[in-house]
Amino acid sequence: MNATSTTPTRQSEATPFALPARSLEGVGKRPFGIYIHVPFCATRCGYCDFNTYTAGELGTSASPQSWLEGLRRELDLAAEMTGAPAAKTVFVGGGTPSLLGGDGLSDVLSAVRSSFGLASGAEVTTESNPESTSPEFFDALRSAGFTRISLGMQSAAQHVLKILDRTHTPGRAVAAAKEARAAGFSHVNLDLIYGTPGERDQDLDASLDAVLSADVDHVSAYALIVEDGTAMARKVRRGELPAPDDDVLASRYERIDSRLSEAGLHWYEVSNWAKAETADSGDTRCRHNLGYWDGGDWWGAGPGAHSHVGGVRWWNVKHPARYAEQLALGELPVGGSEDLTAEDEHMERVMLTARLRTGLPLSELSASERLSAEQVVVDGLAVIENDHVVLTDRGRLLADAVIRTILT
Repeated sequence: MNATSTTPTRQSEATPFALPARSLEGVGKRPFGIYIHVPFCATRCGYCDFNTYTAGELGTSASPQSWLEGLRRELDLAAEMTGAPAAKTVFVGGGTPSLLGGDGLSDVLSAVRSSFGLASGAEVTTESNPESTSPEFFDALRSAGFTRISLGMQSAAQHVLKILDRTHTPGRAVAAAKEARAAGFSHVNLDLIYGTPGERDQDLDASLDAVLSADVDHVSAYALIVEDGTAMARKVRRGELPAPDDDVLASRYERIDSRLSEAGLHWYEVSNWAKAETADSGDTRCRHNLGYWDGGDWWGAGPGAHSHVGGVRWWNVKHPARYAEQLALGELPVGGSEDLTAEDEHMERVMLTARLRTGLPLSELSASERLSAEQVVVDGLAVIENDHVVLTDRGRLLADAVIRTILT
């Protein structure tokens, strides 16, 4: 199958948005989550291309209050359209959600409760910048009903943080993780970025030492990608910074996997590691992200947020002012959508499940794709476990190439 052979049916923002009846069939029976996008940041990091805005960039056109009012309206409209299935997971991302403070994030979760409600045992996560957290902040989140914290650490090396334009001090992320655990959060994640220009082996080792000292149950580690349009991309283009080196990135990934595995954190997705589940800890993996990877449904609320329900994907307008304006008129702030074909959904299923430790089911592959998968196994990039194609250690380094091979 040619991975680029189909073009989804697209709907422009000029067309009022409505989900077809077929996409609503089974809503609530499949995993259903809510993603909340907080578009505010104190400063703009040089590598970031997310839909975020500083106060200076927004001026008086939008505020956290107008955003929250819009968010409540969007969630109410979303619940009306979908039949309000109880959310099994909630993930507040950004941007910098912790800039809202404990009270602001409590208001966000209250808006989810009043529109969709939370399923029993729901996972409720918020991202946080270590510098905008405190013991009181974590206490407030715990009281509000949050169950999981994800902290942006990136690196323990000051000069690496400076290149990334991160404002937190190297030790603050570990301190924040310990404060979150002291507040009663058993599920705490630390994010790392590796391969930043100027990062040395000893810098990565220091970062891993710091992560392990925090005793968290989940770690995400992402290779630096220089995105077009970012300040970092301009520096690389001008020769002020070298581009990330693929061989260095591979070596760093292997080092991360080795250190985390030795410490009892095992990969369950190419860029994510978690401690083993126990009777006390429950599932330590990020259940919200597993919903994405396993083909579940989710409603993404907030400026620029993406959603997927029953084979229909859509995204909101990006600017917070326009987002609030459309909702004030009683309209969903949809900027565009696409109706996925069966071939599109199959391609995405292969792309996502192949990256999981549980692997890609052979039953979902066509005859030609199975032959391609067999070649991947012969090449040592995957093995067959319980009728699933599972990436080997070397295959994880070449995951994108493995997926292309299977799909073409």
